[in-house]
Amino acid sequence: MSRTPSSPASGKPRRLLVVEDERSLAATLSDRLVAEGYAVEVSPTGEAALEALAASPFDLVLLDVMLPGMDGFGVCMELRRRGLDLPVLMLTARAEVREKILGLKLGADDYLGKPFDMLELLARVEALLRRRPLASEGLGSHEFGEVKVDLRSATVTLGGQPVSLSTMEYRLLACFLQHKGEVLSREQLLDEVWGYDSSVYSRTVDVHVATLRQKIEASPSRPRFVVTVHRLGYRFDG
Repeated sequence: MSRTPSSPASGKPRRLLVVEDERSLAATLSDRLVAEGYAVEVSPTGEAALEALAASPFDLVLLDVMLPGMDGFGVCMELRRRGLDLPVLMLTARAEVREKILGLKLGADDYLGKPFDMLELLARVEALLRRRPLASEGLGSHEFGEVKVDLRSATVTLGGQPVSLSTMEYRLLACFLQHKGEVLSREQLLDEVWGYDSSVYSRTVDVHVATLRQKIEASPSRPRFVVTVHRLGYRFDG
């Protein structure tokens, strides 16, 4: 029997919005997620998805990139513009890395390429829903180079100007600050930032590190603060 994934606050099933125009896939996803104990609503277009998000709260969005009308990139950008902080898992049939990076830059938390294994999708959904709160107590503000991070207000500035970070970019930066000088493996970062265990393979750490560097490093190709440690992971030297 499937365990019902419930909200810690209300005890009700977690509500998922599946944004997918391919009817057979939408039905397959919906049926499996409902069988796992989730409450699921399906939107076949980006416009319908934004209407659903405006009408009622959801805990996570499964968002296809290739949609009629407004595509998944546009939906992701608009929901972040509205200040919605719920996790977004993008589903993409596009193989190009630049397309995946674009989705993450626009605020997606992770991506999964089609065709995908249903068990992997379920693992990622569960991980994103249980991601831990940031342990920011006692850290206050932190400065490195021209960057200032205030963990109490969740604000980042560069040279006095606000820096727009996605939810996961911010969580990644906060994790680095909490482990300054330590070498963190990709597995550790997946666990602490995304909540994934080591059985879930994902390149999302590398992609998020690359986009974070673009926003806080003077020379992203020769990073000063988020340093790659060959074959081991990353170290924050801020």
